[in-house]
Amino acid sequence: MKTVTVLLYDGFSNMVLSCLIEPLRAVRDQGQADLSWRIVTPHDGSAQSSSGLNISPDCSIADVGRSDLLIVVSGYGFREYSKPEQLAPLRRLTRQADTILAADTGSWILAAAGLLDDQTATIHWAVISDFTEEFPRTRISYDRFVKGSRISTCGGASTAMELMLALISDQFGPANAFIASTMFLHDAERQQTTGRGANRLEGKGTAQLRQIVNLMVETIETPITLEDLAQRSGLTRRTLDRLFQAELTMAPGRYYQLMRLSHARDLAASTDYDLDTIAIRCGYSSASSLGKAFKHAFGHPIRKSHGNRPH
Repeated sequence: MKTVTVLLYDGFSNMVLSCLIEPLRAVRDQGQADLSWRIVTPHDGSAQSSSGLNISPDCSIADVGRSDLLIVVSGYGFREYSKPEQLAPLRRLTRQADTILAADTGSWILAAAGLLDDQTATIHWAVISDFTEEFPRTRISYDRFVKGSRISTCGGASTAMELMLALISDQFGPANAFIASTMFLHDAERQQTTGRGANRLEGKGTAQLRQIVNLMVETIETPITLEDLAQRSGLTRRTLDRLFQAELTMAPGRYYQLMRLSHARDLAASTDYDLDTIAIRCGYSSASSLGKAFKHAFGHPIRKSHGNRPH
């Protein structure tokens, strides 16, 4: 996945758009891929969001070539854009796209174009009943998102983020998906005093999982063993492993390591600390051990991220 085209319809949600683009931006900023994206609209003019913000297209529909991924984002007004005379821009772009992602009410427009016939799909919960009646040839799913071989679908903002992270994991590996998922968490050693941290991320995992992840955040500089982590959380080591596999599909040790390496990445990009200091702040004995762990996880030296501080 290198070239991404985003087809925006009037009435789109700013939140949905951000949840789709920001994870890609996080991957690009890590230097892991030559990712680029362009915004287009079906009428080649500015698209107005549900909150009244206007986004101008980067090019016209006619100028769009092949896309690795086409993202279709629709909100209010989707029925108007689903009329036969309105579907030509969508059909043109889908013919030139390897994979397609429809978010919010984008599934409705895809279904109107016949692209979801005999497919399993989902849509924003508010219109799921109407969608089922309107498109009987589409198998409706009540899952948070549906990831297909070519076409993937989701509902609102949180599910859009989850689907994009799943695609990133497939394309660029779980380490980059982790970085993208934690892009709003920085300065881990100050999480507690500033009232931030995993225990503030309501809705992401169970309360027990958030408690354990917060303990990881607190001990980034002086990591504890997984046995101690389990004991301090009132669990057995086996239960700890099962919890992380069930909720994050990742071993707790791997998650803990990625959290430390993510913090090291942020320090390398946003401070003038030398690598020895960064290593100590992230629980590594030396710059050499940090460098080896980082390159093994992400495929490039830690200082490659310098100057690409996420905003």
